[in-house]
Amino acid sequence: MKEFWSSLASLLGVLAFCQSILHAVFPPELRFAVLKLFKRLFNCSSYCYFDITEIDGVNTNELYNAVQLYLSSSASITGSRLSLTRALNSSSTTFGLSNNDSLVDTFNGVSVLWEHVVTQRQSQTFSWRPLPEEKRGFTLRIKKGDKHLILNSYLDYITEKANDIRRKNQERFLYTNSRGGSLDSRGHPWESVPFKHPSTFDTLAMDPTTKKEIMDDLRDFSNGQTFYQKTGRAWKRGYLLYGPPGTGKSSMIAAMANFLGYDVYDLELTEVHTNSELRKLLMKTSSKSIIVIEDIDCSINLGNRKKSNSGGRQGYDGTPHEMRGGGGAGAGEDGVNSITLSGLLNFTDGLWSCCGSERIFVFTTNHIEKLDPALLRSGRMDMHIFMSYCTFPALKILLQNYLGFSEPDMGLQIMEEIEAVIDKAQMTPADISEVLIKNRRHKDKALSELLEALRNMAERRKKENWRSAREKNSTEVEEEEQEKRALENPKQGCDEEFEESCKKEEEDDEEKLN
Repeated sequence: MKEFWSSLASLLGVLAFCQSILHAVFPPELRFAVLKLFKRLFNCSSYCYFDITEIDGVNTNELYNAVQLYLSSSASITGSRLSLTRALNSSSTTFGLSNNDSLVDTFNGVSVLWEHVVTQRQSQTFSWRPLPEEKRGFTLRIKKGDKHLILNSYLDYITEKANDIRRKNQERFLYTNSRGGSLDSRGHPWESVPFKHPSTFDTLAMDPTTKKEIMDDLRDFSNGQTFYQKTGRAWKRGYLLYGPPGTGKSSMIAAMANFLGYDVYDLELTEVHTNSELRKLLMKTSSKSIIVIEDIDCSINLGNRKKSNSGGRQGYDGTPHEMRGGGGAGAGEDGVNSITLSGLLNFTDGLWSCCGSERIFVFTTNHIEKLDPALLRSGRMDMHIFMSYCTFPALKILLQNYLGFSEPDMGLQIMEEIEAVIDKAQMTPADISEVLIKNRRHKDKALSELLEALRNMAERRKKENWRSAREKNSTEVEEEEQEKRALENPKQGCDEEFEESCKKEEEDDEEKLN
């Protein structure tokens, strides 16, 4: 028995020695080339091959980088030997195929084979741009019968997916126009800081049904390039967020940016002096971005024309030729901003709004009734989103975010009491979050104090509603009495109206003289 094991060990040693000699005589590159040639000889009638090298002459092949990024999304799941990379200022790790490894991919029901070919480069002559020591490339194997069906569309699909991956991995920025429309030394009117807002749709305290509708609309917009081109529409969309202060309008904007991976341009209208500066700012925004105008009813004087008594000239569509806003440093010649409503409408829905693609306009306001109807129509603000007071489903999200509560952890009795009073209290998510933050270490105390705060606010709302109803009734009674007196003594009513008109004319004459 000992002789058998000793002879087996000797045989294994001889085999290992022979294998080392074969590796020394036949390097991995040669073995890979022979294997590749062998495959092509036996499959020459069935497949065609396409080589995508890393460097095309002296220039970098962008298609190689696109394929590398695209395969990283598939290699992270199906690959057996992977390489890991992380780009500068990136928060995610990218997976890739290792040297001389292969991967099978499927597109439109057709299977293709990718091979990552890495070989040593031969000694190179003098060059102004030294080439890397290794020669890298991808080889795509497709059946000849499928080449005309998927080749062009497959490569376009790879490029598009690679751009999406690149955009999600790169650092995003928040821009502001603190200098108005003036340019810096590089010719940019925007100043930027890294965008690190943590708000997402998962953490957003909002009705789940409304939240899903918004997410589906954003997803359809992001994937709708073909649709917008087919219908002849500019690839942009407008959202109006309105509701009381503290209902999460800014958090909604951050969640939209994180969901799509877009940059955010926070446009401060009070820093813009003319319509031409507004156009310059729009031209300097990038695609795949969100342009935000917060509190549009407070930024400049762009109120509802139907409720305005101004007698200024109007355009053919009823838009005033000039609606001036509040003054500011560096404003127009008369010391005030001269942005017009028509200029803002052209900014959102005119020809200049089409100078980029895949952009979203978001407006916020606390008083939607103050906005001009021209701003509210479809094409400028396509989707109106009411940011309401905190509801019971939104409260569950806040309890999970701040206290770590799940459905089974919430006491049935206290949650029923909260559900019965929360709609009457009309508290904003910001107010409820403050109560939870103060007591986040004591969960039971947080719930009890929250219930007490809701009850107090509900009682206050009840008193306010009773007082407003009482004032309304007294006003209606007074008006009815005035109408009754006018009907009983019409002459006296006419005399009073005549005296009021005369008095008003005298006041107008005095103002003119002054």
